[in-house]
Amino acid sequence: MSPSPTPSSDASADDRILETVSAWPGVAVGPHRLGTNEFTLDGREIGHTHGDRVVDVNFPKRVADRLVATGETNRHRFAGGGWTSFTIDSSDDVDRAIRLLRLSYLHTALTLRRKPAGRAVLADLDLETELEALDVDDEIESIIARMRP
Repeated sequence: MSPSPTPSSDASADDRILETVSAWPGVAVGPHRLGTNEFTLDGREIGHTHGDRVVDVNFPKRVADRLVATGETNRHRFAGGGWTSFTIDSSDDVDRAIRLLRLSYLHTALTLRRKPAGRAVLADLDLETELEALDVDDEIESIIARMRP
């Protein structure tokens, strides 16, 4: 299963992200205490929005470090660990934010691979195709490869 197509660029950034990410199997959407929408998989937060301007995405620290080093996102200003913040300045940035959320979603599904929620998500997607579509670099690919079922 590939990611849902991005909704019309006429929608707000937050609406585009909400429409896309909420369509992914197993994703629950709820209000975030500091943001607009929080996205979880089996109770684990993959990320949240701050209106149309910022998306905070949770990764393992090694993945976050690599994404920051390659300039794909920024370190979160306040949270530690693997939290990152991505600023949305254009329509193309919405697609990049969705890409980061998708990468977090896939990693979270792999983390949950022994639980029903993780197995259900992984059963419905081709991880190789997903990673190729996300164009992850070799270092992130190797981190994810070690987690495959």
